[in-house]
Amino acid sequence: MLDRIDLLPTDQISGYKVRPGKPLPFGVSHVPNGLNFSLYTSAGIACTLVLFRRGEPAPFAEIEFPPEYRIGDVFCIVVFDLDYEDLEYGFRVDGPFNPANGDRFDRTKILMDPYARLISGRDVWGKQPDWGNEIYPYRARVSFDDFDWEGDRPLELPHQDLVIYEAHVRGFTKSSSSSVEHPGTYAGLVEKIPYLKSLGINAIELMPVFEFDEFENSRVHPDSGEQLFNYWGYSTLGFFAPKAAFAATGMYGMQVDEFKQCVKQLHAAGIEVILDVVFNHTAEGNEQGPTLCFKGLDNKIYYMLTPEGYYFNFSGTGNTLNCNNPIVRALVLDCLRYWASEYHIDGFRFDLASILGRDPWGAPLANPPLLESLAFDPILSSCKLIAEAWDAGGLYQVGTFPAFGRWAEWNGKYRDCVRRFLKGDHGMVGDFAQRIQGSPDLYLASGRAPATSINFVTCHDGFTLADLVSFNDKHNFANGEGNQDGGNDNHSWNCGAEGWTDNPSILALRTRQMMNAFALLLTSRGVPMFVMGDEFGRSQQGNNNAYCIDSPLSWIDWSLLQSNSALHDYVSSLIAFRHAHPSLRVNSFASSMTLDGVPSSSFHGTLPWSPDWSDGSCQIAWMFSSDVPRNSTEPSGADTVYVIANMAHYASWFELPQIASGKSWRICFNTADPAGPTFPDQPPLQSQGLLVGERSVVVFSL
Repeated sequence: MLDRIDLLPTDQISGYKVRPGKPLPFGVSHVPNGLNFSLYTSAGIACTLVLFRRGEPAPFAEIEFPPEYRIGDVFCIVVFDLDYEDLEYGFRVDGPFNPANGDRFDRTKILMDPYARLISGRDVWGKQPDWGNEIYPYRARVSFDDFDWEGDRPLELPHQDLVIYEAHVRGFTKSSSSSVEHPGTYAGLVEKIPYLKSLGINAIELMPVFEFDEFENSRVHPDSGEQLFNYWGYSTLGFFAPKAAFAATGMYGMQVDEFKQCVKQLHAAGIEVILDVVFNHTAEGNEQGPTLCFKGLDNKIYYMLTPEGYYFNFSGTGNTLNCNNPIVRALVLDCLRYWASEYHIDGFRFDLASILGRDPWGAPLANPPLLESLAFDPILSSCKLIAEAWDAGGLYQVGTFPAFGRWAEWNGKYRDCVRRFLKGDHGMVGDFAQRIQGSPDLYLASGRAPATSINFVTCHDGFTLADLVSFNDKHNFANGEGNQDGGNDNHSWNCGAEGWTDNPSILALRTRQMMNAFALLLTSRGVPMFVMGDEFGRSQQGNNNAYCIDSPLSWIDWSLLQSNSALHDYVSSLIAFRHAHPSLRVNSFASSMTLDGVPSSSFHGTLPWSPDWSDGSCQIAWMFSSDVPRNSTEPSGADTVYVIANMAHYASWFELPQIASGKSWRICFNTADPAGPTFPDQPPLQSQGLLVGERSVVVFSL
């Protein structure tokens, strides 16, 4: 029996059978024997579908939409008998060119479909583009979502149980030291899953994997001659398409399946996948930038514009998406729904998320429609939503981000406070006590929980942990900007020498400081996150803004896993300790007493129950307790962890609090012990105190 669509009348345009299409969904969808193309433009007056065979420079057909193929502001057409696997397509949109009024239509430009699920043009990383001869450099392609998930679904791990590992797909395995078959790709990441599982992390946050052009704003270093790239990828070309050059099969157009296979294998290992997404701007830049997609479709709908038609730049990159316009809001929702449903993504981290709460003129909204829509969307209801709660326009919302009961935040205040406490700054103990509890001063009053706080000391943006303890100042000369880029407020300390040294006492102190940082991070309530390679001391030679460096400087050197194995093993043990102790993962600020008669959270000093809050204090201890047993074989009773952090430059004797009879403290970690920091089978302490070394952390459990 013929499908009903075959019985409907068709037209002939440019030699192809066509008929009026369906306006939804936008983009391309499959219909029997054909493809449905749907494109929104509110001010465009005419539209032409441009068809290419894959890789060919000139189109083989251009099909102009008849006026009756427009429904409202949507052009839609069904084209029959196309070979979608060999097809690339774009659109020409005609309309007024009046930049002062916000319109930048240009029929000579071939525009990419904003809903394209595959994009060709940057299929091989680092292949020099032929800009001069490309009439359509980034080409939309058709994807058919038929991947066999074999029963996989998002993991839906509780927020408070996460340990997040931030990684760059290419940099994670690109070095030959990674010993993977497909370096720098999704497939290479799959090869390293056994390592991630053994480390103990259960969530990986991937820096941008939406299609971008590594040659955007590329240049040659004026002194070294090194090619500099858009390495990080925070400049999106297509929001629905995985980056082809991150796939070993990208040149064959198989990046969709390869990335889905990566997600499936991570899930099989118990690891959630969180994507770093960039909805605050696009790769089109300001009025000097190229017209690739949105500018030529509906410039004043998609971008925030000044009254004179210029681009507001709250992103620091030239333009700002008009996210609270209903059309743009729908695009963002459609995008995230697609990744959640078709890629089984577990969560999203939103770059410069404060932009998403601005109105079309840049003013912060009290109840931003986009943030509310994301929070209550039925398809995204189980997805983690994580905000980088600031933007380049000066809006800083850590603690005040419009959360609607759903949003977590990268806690920049945690990062800055812990860094300062770690290096011994005075006046920090009070603030530090707030941070390690999950920042109740930021989140309690609004009814939010400790897991709102994504705690981190390092991330991709800034020093690595090894550099944080080795450099007082940034050293960004490799970026070719005269060391003027990157932040200056790093709160770092080089431990006595700037950069590399052979001094054994300085090297020992640096290792101890890295161990201290991990101990503070992994014994804080909230959600810990750290950047790839920190667990074995990866360095960027003091570069705190390696956004343009695609070289061993930015790649993980896996040989460090052997040379710094003691640090790695310590971090792995700390992660296991965190997973084993529910008292560290309590997701409530309630101050109830446990069965052992101690509060859920309490602070101490050299004497129990007597913290020193004075300005000159660099010492504090805390006790976290929970009535949740460590595992099903444990007897009922409180799980309790006690941590002493002595960031003073001298050792001190600390008395330990007395708990219920029959229980004794055991040392689990001591970063100052010359025998090593980890004590898996330590017998109970015979004394009620311990001499805690200078600049060290000791962790106890009952």
